[in-house]
Amino acid sequence: MIPTLILTVMLTAAGAGAETPPPQDIVRAADAIRNPSRPFRTRLTLTEFVSGQDRDRTVLLVHARLDPASGQFRNLVRYLEPRRDTGKAVLLGGRTLWFFDPASNSSVRISPQQRLLGQAAIGDVLTVNLAADYSARLEGTETIQDAQRVARACWHLVLEPRTELAIYGRVDYWVEQSTFRPIKGKVWSDSGRVLKVLYYRAFEERLGAARPTEVVIIDSVDAALVTTARSEAWAWDDIPESWFQREALAHLPPE
Repeated sequence: MIPTLILTVMLTAAGAGAETPPPQDIVRAADAIRNPSRPFRTRLTLTEFVSGQDRDRTVLLVHARLDPASGQFRNLVRYLEPRRDTGKAVLLGGRTLWFFDPASNSSVRISPQQRLLGQAAIGDVLTVNLAADYSARLEGTETIQDAQRVARACWHLVLEPRTELAIYGRVDYWVEQSTFRPIKGKVWSDSGRVLKVLYYRAFEERLGAARPTEVVIIDSVDAALVTTARSEAWAWDDIPESWFQREALAHLPPE
């Protein structure tokens, strides 16, 4: 992740009309805006909408800790609501994703593409640094509308997988030129089919930076199918390192 000082220099340069930074650095800067570099936690509320009417809701507690060796996050996701799912958990502790169900007291390996709620897959709720898993190239510059239909001058980047942890076959990514804020994403399957469109919005001061606190996920085929992911209760985290182990999932204390 880009240190705060370097990110500040990049933002200043962008405001002064400097040359376009390398595409990979643009993605790293957007990663630094989305995610703190210190261990943190946030409560994530997923709400599924159909034609504007909410149909279902899931509340998760996400613990994230950056692994300096890989540049990627380890994640522990704990289910808080609905009550029937309390105690379930998802762990990304390296290259493997595990799902724990207290009903069977066992953990099984799962795919990040597995649906969680509505248009949101497991991989969509994990804290990830895109620059660690994708190679970026600059497609061009475009002025697009953000989630509030405000025009934003953006770099249009194309991200292609460079590690097996990359969730999607391709990501089109729009990053605002003046702020390095992520504005929009379009994700593709390995077979070249557009799966969904994501908008980052509700930028608020959280843990030292103005970060997107809500992601809107729209189905690529039926725009009436929308899922929102709202992050609240951000805090620095001090959970034990041992919690990021598969063997610990069955012994986590109640939240």
